[in-house]
Amino acid sequence: MNIDPYNAVVRAYFDCPEHMGDIGGGAVAFFEDQGMRIRLSAKVVDGKIKKLGFRAWGCPHVIAAAEAFCRQFEGRSVAELEEFKTSQIMGDLAVPVEKTGRILVLEDTVRSLRAAIQDRITNQAQD
Repeated sequence: MNIDPYNAVVRAYFDCPEHMGDIGGGAVAFFEDQGMRIRLSAKVVDGKIKKLGFRAWGCPHVIAAAEAFCRQFEGRSVAELEEFKTSQIMGDLAVPVEKTGRILVLEDTVRSLRAAIQDRITNQAQD
């Protein structure tokens, strides 16, 4: 008996990630932990996230989670990044509890991205 550890959403996001890659000239955050790395980049205009991109080195759940984040937050305001919750992605992707730490790395990267965006906004206002 072979039980597939990945649900259909994980397979779809892993097989065809629409947001894989860097956004040139945007804010960038990078986090590495637990043998995996996540890099997020964002183009922001007038406080709104116009484009998100990611690079992820990890298991299919991590790559799918990064894609899910990008799909969920692209087009939203920067302030809404505060609403990112790992519990929703864990449920949507049926991530096993033993991989919670890996998804928390994504959460840390999202927080770092928000800080990088805020820094860019502050620096642009000072110029």
